[in-house]
Amino acid sequence: MKSLLSGNEAMALGAYHAGLSLAAAYPGTPSTEIMENLARFPGIYVEWSTNEKVALEVAMGASYGGVRALAIMKHVGLNVAADPFFAASVTGVRGGLVVICCDDPGMHSSQNEQDNRHYARFAKVPMLEPSDSQEAYSLMEWAFRISEEFDTPVLFRSTTRISHCKTVAEVAESPEIQRNRPRFVRDPHKFVMVPSNARPRHPLMEERMGKLAAYFETFPMNKVNLRDRSIGIISAGAAYQYAREVFPNASFLRLVTTYPIPESLVREFAAKVERVVVVEELDPFLEDTFKAMGMEVTGKELVPITGELNPEILEERAVAIGLLPAPKKPRAAAVAAGGFPPRPPLLCPGCPHAATSYALRRLGFYHVEPQDDASEKRGGSQYKRRGIITTSDIGCYTLAVYPPLLALDTCACMGASIGQAHGLEKAGVTNRIVSVIGDSTFLHSGITSLVDVVYNEGRGTVIILDNNTTAMTGHQGHPGTGISARGEKARRVVIEDLCRGVGVRDVNVIDAFDLPVIESTIRRCVESEEPSVIVVRGDCPLRVREKGKPLTVHVEECDRCFNCLRVGCPALSREDDNVRIDTLLCMGDRCSLCRQVCHCQAIRAKAD
Repeated sequence: MKSLLSGNEAMALGAYHAGLSLAAAYPGTPSTEIMENLARFPGIYVEWSTNEKVALEVAMGASYGGVRALAIMKHVGLNVAADPFFAASVTGVRGGLVVICCDDPGMHSSQNEQDNRHYARFAKVPMLEPSDSQEAYSLMEWAFRISEEFDTPVLFRSTTRISHCKTVAEVAESPEIQRNRPRFVRDPHKFVMVPSNARPRHPLMEERMGKLAAYFETFPMNKVNLRDRSIGIISAGAAYQYAREVFPNASFLRLVTTYPIPESLVREFAAKVERVVVVEELDPFLEDTFKAMGMEVTGKELVPITGELNPEILEERAVAIGLLPAPKKPRAAAVAAGGFPPRPPLLCPGCPHAATSYALRRLGFYHVEPQDDASEKRGGSQYKRRGIITTSDIGCYTLAVYPPLLALDTCACMGASIGQAHGLEKAGVTNRIVSVIGDSTFLHSGITSLVDVVYNEGRGTVIILDNNTTAMTGHQGHPGTGISARGEKARRVVIEDLCRGVGVRDVNVIDAFDLPVIESTIRRCVESEEPSVIVVRGDCPLRVREKGKPLTVHVEECDRCFNCLRVGCPALSREDDNVRIDTLLCMGDRCSLCRQVCHCQAIRAKAD
């Protein structure tokens, strides 16, 4: 049966048809939809885990119990899960264990664009890479087979384009799905990694990699296509699709087994072409391997080492180094891309994070107006640091770093804000310091940092922005929502009780849309000599079915201070020296942040 599937849909369906019994994940673009699709299938256990490390440990436990298990995460999630990932490579598996890791070249929704292919070499595990939805579907069965046959976890790597683009795939219509029966067999020498047991496992890992390299030499999904032999291109994943489009007549070796490399297959292909070209995104992972084999290849002089690749970039670089003649006309996609106006990232209208972000800007900055028109053209108004330092975490609220809010000072990775604030304090920085973290992120990796603050007698203020969902990745449940991966009711972790439980005595729960209370609570807490937590609670507007009463600007009462525009709401705009509220976007008096900052009370509900 032919189906039009995204890569994420294909991976989910392929794993299900391969006899998957358990899947665990933490949401993160571009991997999120894999679990969302798995949650629709009957007969398997699925969960949104607290974080990626827990997800992989849950999958390891299921594998040790003899069933096929899957852990799913984005590329930076594998950093969080690295400890169990390396451990699983040492212990090996019982039931097949596959780790899907979705990289994000171009950083569409990430803080970096690390190349996670290096994890396969580092952990000594095999890696498979699909180049379209058909391979994403078909390779899942292979991944579980390889895992069980070679006693190893398998790294299944995707990228943003593979995960999100849709292509036609031939899939089984009504397959007979056979799942392994769960059965744990005690084997401490295999599963208990004290040094005396771990030492003999290392030679077995090395032996395993040799067997896998030999096995991959004849792997049926590695494809050779010999055409024009003046150029032979070796590629994998999304980069293969770009290369095939730009070099339609070239010879190709398309690899899906990118670690360990099938060396004999690569050498045979190289011997049949005049020039070997490696097309791969980000790091020279394949290129360096081929050069270590003694091959002469063209690689990063053609393909940039940073950013997401596309056919336009590849063609431009190929022309520059003489691999292709100059095109007679630019590609249509390149022409179209140049006509789109830029759109700055903003918080949504009615976002519960906006009032806190606005309050933090007011407490942290003061505003210096330009002195003349010339200075405004050079850089416009400026903001200088005055008081509170705000360390931020990963989430929608990170958008408060942009104008006009300009509320944040640091942001590194999931769970880092609390630890960074504690470090600034212990380093002797005299400013009052506030850390901002979302509800899902706090449960993901903020709890241990809060424990550290309590234990080491910190005095920082932690603001937990609780919008009752994992909003940035598409409104998935988490332990604080009481909603499972299947959308069913589950036991809820109460964040404020958790904070009190780890020893924080000053815990405050306040309304996310009450600006005066937010600001006064922050002012009080930062002056305290002990740690404090402020849970700022309000629903994400994308989950609210009904808006409040619409607001309007009474222009005859407005003094044109434009302070309302500084809250950063997309529903507010300046037209003909007046402020306008777009009622289609505005959440009305359910939010009313703009009304709260209007000192002349020119913004009111329409019924007033």
